[in-house]
Amino acid sequence: MRYYVVADVHSFYNELIKALTEKGFFEDKEPHKLIVCGDLFDRGMQSAELQDFIVDLMAKDEVILVRGNHEDLMMELLENAAFYFDNDIICYHHWRNGTVRTLYMLTQMTIDTNTHKEIVDKMRTTPYIKDIIPATLDYFETEHYVFVHGWIPTITTRSYGLEQYLPIDNWRKASKELWKKARWINGMDACSQGIKEKDKTIVCGHYHCSWGHCYLERKGTEFGRYANYEPYYDDGIIAIDACTAESGKVNCIVLED
Repeated sequence: MRYYVVADVHSFYNELIKALTEKGFFEDKEPHKLIVCGDLFDRGMQSAELQDFIVDLMAKDEVILVRGNHEDLMMELLENAAFYFDNDIICYHHWRNGTVRTLYMLTQMTIDTNTHKEIVDKMRTTPYIKDIIPATLDYFETEHYVFVHGWIPTITTRSYGLEQYLPIDNWRKASKELWKKARWINGMDACSQGIKEKDKTIVCGHYHCSWGHCYLERKGTEFGRYANYEPYYDDGIIAIDACTAESGKVNCIVLED
């Protein structure tokens, strides 16, 4: 099977289509699927177009969806809307992460003209909530690859302001809470500390590739003119988050497995 793999599209539909077109996704006549390593929506302005595209791929069984931390954020917002929207005040956390923007775009409602209950009720009828999120997986695995959003579950501690990671037994059966935490992990950092899967490569998103190029390879800068947002490759890892809002592109890699 040929897999076209992207991550952190964040509602940048045009950039996704450009990346897939350049890699030959739409012209491919052989069996193939798109793998999205989490964070489909938020930040960009084309949530409706992206939603329609993913639903179409789901109907044709041409997409595999890995759950990202932004999918978790949307469910958190819906489940606690009364708290976040009370007195017309929306939690800054959800503004900053773009969750509210997606909520408004997919419902065509705002808190200025509708109650939080009306917005939530409408959002729950969208394909994003009804079809896409229920189809997401904690991870997807092939013979040679594991596809996740942040990283595989670990025991994470913080010392002197730095994250430290310890492996756990049978991460595939980790608790729901550990998987939620794993979606926030910088996979390049965890991999550099030895958190890997024997004989397999973990493909991840969530954290911008420029971090690995800058701090692990000592090349370029994390952001700005000299930042490198191309996929980051090392032993046991391929990181593909292009920080699309900054770089203006979506990374797409093609794997045969």
